[in-house]
Amino acid sequence: MAKRPATPKKTLSAANLSVLGADRLAGLLMEVAGGDALWKRRLRMELAGEVGAPDLALELDKRLTALGDSRVRVSWRKRPELVRDLQSLRRMIVDRLSELDARLAFDRMVTWFDLYPGLSARVKDPKGELGLLFDSATGELAALASALGPEGAVPILSDALATRLSEWASWIGRGVDDLSPAVASALLTDLTKGKPRPTGRLALVVRKLAERSGDLDAWISAIPDDDRTRPEVGAVMAVRLAAAGRAEEARAALEASRPTAPPPSRWGRKAEPAPPPPERWLEAEIAVLDAEGYAAEADDARWALFERTLSADALRAIVARLPDFEDVPALDRAFAHAAGYFDPVKGLAFLMNWPALREAAEMIEARGGELRGGHEDTALWAARLSARYPAAALILLRVRARTLVRLGSGMSDEVEGLIHEAESLAADAGDDGHAAFVAGLRADVGTGKLLRR
Repeated sequence: MAKRPATPKKTLSAANLSVLGADRLAGLLMEVAGGDALWKRRLRMELAGEVGAPDLALELDKRLTALGDSRVRVSWRKRPELVRDLQSLRRMIVDRLSELDARLAFDRMVTWFDLYPGLSARVKDPKGELGLLFDSATGELAALASALGPEGAVPILSDALATRLSEWASWIGRGVDDLSPAVASALLTDLTKGKPRPTGRLALVVRKLAERSGDLDAWISAIPDDDRTRPEVGAVMAVRLAAAGRAEEARAALEASRPTAPPPSRWGRKAEPAPPPPERWLEAEIAVLDAEGYAAEADDARWALFERTLSADALRAIVARLPDFEDVPALDRAFAHAAGYFDPVKGLAFLMNWPALREAAEMIEARGGELRGGHEDTALWAARLSARYPAAALILLRVRARTLVRLGSGMSDEVEGLIHEAESLAADAGDDGHAAFVAGLRADVGTGKLLRR
């Protein structure tokens, strides 16, 4: 039998088409372009690019100007053609003109983005495809700006923000991660030095530029005073200041955002206590205590955070800081706390995920009546426990099956599968109550008994 070719010659690929030769391909392109205005423009631009950057820039300007000056409304049927046109212009700017002249490419890319406000007003676009097209190009805009450098890119970007803030704040913010630190820093300086404190959308841009350029003071200055009293915002400020070694300022930011009691009621009602700090604020307090050099207090705060939230990260941090042989008592204390946690499912999830399977099995047997089987990992936990702790696994399977039935699933395939697994485990665990359990499930289905919610 003859061997089949590894790559069929009839497959449409660049390598196979090259066999046709330049003359034949040129003829085919002329046939295609004869009935497609977009192809004609694309080919003219490709030819202009072979002549030089100014010629390609001129061809791009013609089309960009035509799109910008048009007032014709675009229906949903014509929208795909417009999107193709915009994508073609974008590719010519990014892939061809940028290789020839970075300044000309960046100028045209800015002009391309400036098409959006006019187009959005006259294009029927219920799915937001047009906006997504421009949003997806922000990384390329940032890359072109970075290639041009601060002296060429910053004045243009700064002018765009000053005159067309609504759209450009979003685009620069989206593309900031692709902006070079040098351009980000220069643009940040241009927007803030000797100017009023930024507000609104401009403040958001300034914060993102400050993050990209590593300017902590500029990032803080762009946060409104009212926001600094919010625990979530103050926590982020405190963590960053602590990481920078500015412990005193970190403490001030943290205390300024500490949750406070609501003002007393004008009707003489009993004063309400201050709400507990959120988890992020507690984590920030630990970072600040470490920065201040209060290691023991920081460890106490970690324990308090763990006891409140069952944060595995907090416990790992505690254990990592302990001397040799002191981690076992600490873990015993943590596991005991999780086993008695007010939310038994969350406590069990912590023990299973740590993992602390023996402690999890003991908790299941001790608090099985409090468990609900709504957690999606209940059956998985039972499978992990079944080999060494069949009695605990059996309880979990029964809890899961009972919960599904009482939530209205009836004797579904999942419930039948759980019953089958439970029957096998009941034999291993020496449990003779399987028949009574199944009878109870079927009775629940028959009476339509639902779990209270």
